Formats: sequence, C-alpha cells, structure tokens
Amino acid sequence: MKELFVKWNQLSLVKRILIGLVIGIILALTLPEAASPIVIFGSLFVGALKAVAPILVLFLVMTAISQHESGKKTNMSSIIGLYLLGTFLAGLTAVIASFIFKIKLTLGASAGDVTHPGGIVEVLENLLMNIVDNPVNALVNANYIGILSWAIILGFALKNASQTTKTVISNISDALSKVVIWVISFAPLGIMGLVFNSIATEGLETLLGYGQLILLLVGVMAFIALIVNPIIVFIGIRENPYPLVLKCLKDSGITAFFTRSSAANIPVNMKLCEELGLDKDTYSVSIPLGATINMGGAAITISILTLAAVHTIGIEVDLGMAILLSLISAVSACGASGVAGGSLLLVPLACSLFGIPNDIAMQVVGVGFIVGVIQDSCETAINSSTDVLFTAVAELSKKRKNKKSKIS
Repeated sequence: MKELFVKWNQLSLVKRILIGLVIGIILALTLPEAASPIVIFGSLFVGALKAVAPILVLFLVMTAISQHESGKKTNMSSIIGLYLLGTFLAGLTAVIASFIFKIKLTLGASAGDVTHPGGIVEVLENLLMNIVDNPVNALVNANYIGILSWAIILGFALKNASQTTKTVISNISDALSKVVIWVISFAPLGIMGLVFNSIATEGLETLLGYGQLILLLVGVMAFIALIVNPIIVFIGIRENPYPLVLKCLKDSGITAFFTRSSAANIPVNMKLCEELGLDKDTYSVSIPLGATINMGGAAITISILTLAAVHTIGIEVDLGMAILLSLISAVSACGASGVAGGSLLLVPLACSLFGIPNDIAMQVVGVGFIVGVIQDSCETAINSSTDVLFTAVAELSKKRKNKKSKIS
C-alpha cells in the first residue's frame, strides 16, 4: 500500500485528475445508487476551495500593494487593457458564431430560485455597492469585487507599516497559497465525486441532448484560445505566439478546468509567472486582479445562451443590437460572480435587451446549469490561463520596445 501511495504521488496532478475523472464516470454508470458516500468527496472539495479562495485574494493583493516599492514601474495599465480587450473580443466572437451556427433550445428546464439583475442600471448599482461592501460580509459571501477593493485600500494603508508587519502579512499570504495547493492535491477525489454526481443525477442522455450547445460553447472558447489570443500575443511580442499560449493552457488552463475556480487557481498562476521569469511586483497584482475582471469565457457564455434564446423565439436581431450585446456581455462578465455558474446569473440581463420574458430567460439559465459541467470548466480554463498570458505579453512587449529604442 505504501509503495502504491508513493507511485500515486509521483504521477503529475493532471494524470491523477484524469484517473479520478474516469473512476467517477465508471462508478456513476455502474453504481448510481451509491450516491451519498461518493458525492461527499465533490462537496468537500468545492467547499474547501470556496472557503479559502476569498481570503487568499484579500491577502495576496494586500501583500503585493503594501510591499510595492514607490517609483518602481509596472505594466498594470497595459495588462488591464489586454484584459478588457480580450473579454470584448471573446463576446464579439461568440455573437458572430451564434449567427453562423444558430442554436435553438428545447426549453422547459427550471433554474430554481435564482436571483438575477433586472437591468443595466441595477447591475452598475450592484457593482458599486459590492465595492463598498462590509469586508467581513464580502469574505463570507465571496464578493470578489468587494474583497479586491478592500485589499487595495488596506494595501495602500499598510505601505508605511513596519517591515515586521509586512513580513507577517506576507507569511500569511504564503501560508494561504500553500493551503490552496494542499486542497488542489485532493482534486482527483473531488473530481470523482463531482462527475459522479453530475452523471448519476442528470444522466449521459441529458448531457448529450444539449450536444450542439456544448459544441458551440466549447468551439468558440477553443477558437479564442488558439486563434484570437495568439493573434493578440503576436501583435504584442512579434514572434511565434504558440509556445507561450500552449504553456499557459497546459500549466494553468488544465488545472483551472478541473478546479473550476479562477481564484483557487491563483497559486498555480503565480508559480507559472515565476517560471516564465516575469516581474513579481507586476504579476502579484495582475493575477489576483485577472481572477476578478478577466472573464472572456464568461462573455462567451452570456452571448451564446442569450442568442440561443433569441433564435428559439424567432426574434430578428440587427448589427447594432449584436454589437451592443457584445459590449453588455463584456461589461457583465467583468462583474460575474467567482463561483461556479456565476456567469449564468447575468444571462437574464442580456435577454432583457431583446424583450425576452423573464420566465423564458430563467429557463435558459436552467439549460446553462445542465451544460455547466463542461461549459463552466472550459470557461474557467480560458479565464485563468489568459491571466498569465496577458501578464506575460505586457511584460515581453515592453522589453521588446525598450530593446528597439536602445538600438535606434
């Protein structure tokens, strides 16, 4: 048994997760009645990630800002610009793809008692209220916008604190990152429980019934990851973008795919940035920030599900409305909840642009939860891997420009 345990630990995390995935599928198909003892692994895994992720973001950002040396330049403006550009292009690509491949839904699913925003004014109001939320309440409810705002404020307030105080905060940040790594090491068991629960509850037939929608969602996300993002990278660094793109997908995207949490994947991204030799003063801020506002995958989900509802009902959409939807999906995605299925809660807002009744919009959200097993994993992989990708592009682009100016 000890020898088996040693061999298990020698396997890469990705291989262990794939083994857990296969075991979960086999158990769901052969022993569906054994739900309680197996599903608990998935619940514990998700619960642990949700518990540690909010406080991790708070201390990571607070530590990075409090220890940043005044006068030291970073690329944050360029990185934020890339985040926003990537999110908008993702939403725009999803809109175009939805017009080329028109998906119609068989509505009838129920989304349950899900609260959702009623209009763009309410979304902006909620966003502002989330920024000034009570810090304890923000941590309890995983309000990442509020957590981020308090982390920034406390970080600046602690810039003049003693070195001892800064060291303590930094040590807590490192300890929380270690805890997340420990939790992720149990991902194979967690994934086994989550996959078992999804298949045993919904069945393979139910998932396959929404195959076209899943293919469109995953296809657009793959197009963004392998075509659009490499173009952005090439414009920035003026060399073959694929080695960097594929490394980010492999080292960050695969882990995020299975954890389904950009916030929980922050330590993985931090380690990857260190491997790439990036500036710690920059990535220690940009990575936690990206986990909150860099949401290209969410923009894709919002756009495709909304237009699927539009095509189902038979509403005619002109170019202006399509572009407006791209903007709304991008803005909404930046404020999407960090929990699984968070982007789905903003679908009714986008549906309201086309006058779609609320009861139909909520049925579309219900469909989103059904395909969420695959959609949310791919969405998180795109979101998290591009946090590192765009951080690297901003720094490499700056180095290229500096080198060019020295030569000239």
